[in-house]
Amino acid sequence: MIYLEKSNLLLRITSKFKENKGRIFNRFFSTYVFRFCYRVFTILPINKKKILFASDSRTKMEGNFRFVFDELQRQNKGFTYRYMLKEGTSAKKTCKEILKLSYDLATSKYILLDDFYPMVYPLKIREGAELIQLWHAVGAFKKFGFSRVGLPGGPDPDSLNHKNYTKAIVSSKNVAKHYAEGFGIEESKVVATGIPRTDIFSDQEYKTKKRSELYEQYPFLKDKKVILFAPTFRGPGQQSAYYPLEYLNLDKIYQAFHDEYIFLFKIHPFVKEKWEIPLKYSSFFYDFSFYSEINDLLLITDLLITDYSSVCFEYALLDKPMIFYAPDMEEYTSERDFYYDYQSFIPGPLVRTEEELISTIKSRQFHTEKLDAFREYFFDDIDGKSSERVVDLLK
Repeated sequence: MIYLEKSNLLLRITSKFKENKGRIFNRFFSTYVFRFCYRVFTILPINKKKILFASDSRTKMEGNFRFVFDELQRQNKGFTYRYMLKEGTSAKKTCKEILKLSYDLATSKYILLDDFYPMVYPLKIREGAELIQLWHAVGAFKKFGFSRVGLPGGPDPDSLNHKNYTKAIVSSKNVAKHYAEGFGIEESKVVATGIPRTDIFSDQEYKTKKRSELYEQYPFLKDKKVILFAPTFRGPGQQSAYYPLEYLNLDKIYQAFHDEYIFLFKIHPFVKEKWEIPLKYSSFFYDFSFYSEINDLLLITDLLITDYSSVCFEYALLDKPMIFYAPDMEEYTSERDFYYDYQSFIPGPLVRTEEELISTIKSRQFHTEKLDAFREYFFDDIDGKSSERVVDLLK
């Protein structure tokens, strides 16, 4: 018995040693070897017809990437394409992938990002190449990047993150200054093209087709009105992200609305712990957190409940009601902060308790009169041509 215990302990120690050794090697290869190879590859000429799509937030060509790619294909500009897509910043790249990434970063005319991408920030982007941040959010709401210097979880002001972008796109000239501050770049590098993935809201054919697809795949969506609950995460970052589950009592929500509505959860992908839906509520609550494109879900949503998420910008384009459920507004504001006064900014009612939430929905006091001014400020153009304007940047 003692022999077996010692053997098991030795196996665990050996396994842990190998794991740590592998982690150290991967870190060494993805920093020093990667940067050295990048410098070597910069000796080669830039391929003026090559575009690299790089993301540590997705494994498929979705979101802004998909719309820009489809527009490039439509215009038939003759580019060749390379991809480096991973599900998160902690997802390991193989040695082969790291070498390929260093080569493509050094030789591509255009490098397109859609989120935080740490491997690129220590690099000096070559003269004649473009590092373009398409970002994943619309408008400007809660502070991010260097706008959060001095706040909990905020960056070191000397950090290299974001600062080597040659361009960043936004939805409106009114928010350009906030993105410039957040990314630590000159405002002249922030271009108000509009956000490619919002083009669907001007595309009647797409909206009709997508609604039909969703109704066919999930027939229960068309039986009643749909409430979509889409809050953002709490916590300083991806690894510690959570949502306070106590903010929502499933039984109270069910009793109040199951006759008229169904209730969809779309929880931020950083959040791992979610509500367990009891069987007795299974015809009312549905967890759609797995569904990657929230904009498609907005098309079949009758009422959005959110808090500090940028989803409010996209949903405003549909001219439908939304509620801002923020029990922790003071705490969240002190830790994260906003570019605008939260209470005067939001284009819908602010509710602080579950009782207020229920009564607001029942009374239908949604204050939709705020939507026109909100859209006008945060969108320069609502014409379905944002993807086209982004592609126009790629000469």
